[in-house]
Amino acid sequence: MNSRRVLPLLMFLGAGCTSTPPAAYDARGTVEVPEIDLGAMSAARVIAIRVEEGAAVQSGDTVALLSQIEMSATLAGQGARVAAASANLRDLESGSRPEEVRRAEAEVGAASAELERATRELGRIRELASRDVLSRQTFDDAVTADRVARARLSASEEAVRLLKAGTRPERIAAGRADLANARAALAQIEARAADLVLVTPVAGIVLSRNAEPGEGLAPNVPVVTIGETARPYVRVFVPQSRVTGLAVGSAAEVVTEDGRTMAGRVVAINPKAEYTPRVALSEQERADLMFGVKVEFANPAEAPHPGLWVTVRLGRTGDSVR
Repeated sequence: MNSRRVLPLLMFLGAGCTSTPPAAYDARGTVEVPEIDLGAMSAARVIAIRVEEGAAVQSGDTVALLSQIEMSATLAGQGARVAAASANLRDLESGSRPEEVRRAEAEVGAASAELERATRELGRIRELASRDVLSRQTFDDAVTADRVARARLSASEEAVRLLKAGTRPERIAAGRADLANARAALAQIEARAADLVLVTPVAGIVLSRNAEPGEGLAPNVPVVTIGETARPYVRVFVPQSRVTGLAVGSAAEVVTEDGRTMAGRVVAINPKAEYTPRVALSEQERADLMFGVKVEFANPAEAPHPGLWVTVRLGRTGDSVR
């Protein structure tokens, strides 16, 4: 083949095999932070709110105080039940008091003396009855008195044995269960009381005050909303044609209105497509399904204030932040 024909052909084939990497895609969005709604798990009344909107808070700060009318009485009543159950268990575990044992032993002595007297009387009456001096009824009464005395002595001796043996294990186990149940109920009430003191679990800023002192609130109604500034992010919408070039971990840049550039990375891509608001798209883009993409800042301390508009620049396929 003529070398003049081969050279243009090779140049054509080489040009066909070269692909230009897609350019970065810019999308607009606002800086957001995770929002945490603080409220009571049960109905309560707002007593005080200690923060204002926009205020910075640290983890563990008290932001609001709530109250429930019956809480103090409920706590006192359950505390008394715990004390009673504890005292009952101590009494069961300690067993019989020495005074009780001595009294029972005295009963044994009295029963023994009574049996001795009844036995002597029965012997005397039996001898008289054998000579037909006494009636049959008198003899029968003496026999009965002897039997009663023996039964009384046996019961007294058994009472002493039980007192010395102590409380049955079953009763002690039941006492322990009663105490555990009372303590669990008290812990539940104390948890409800602690729930009336609203403490922020994270550092951040107060995004909104949703109630005022004096208001009665239903369960789970937020009193204060906290934004966690340690985890700022931007959510943007990317057309289907560009999502295929993205993956979790892909590199991104966040550009502010004043031109500052910050590093970021893709942390989530919505699995379902949706339309974005019309103001954010051109007419051509409105016909294309868009996917939500969440981008976090590599250095959260550099993030702009929540609510500010920024531009997110998404890189080419394969770029990633380690």
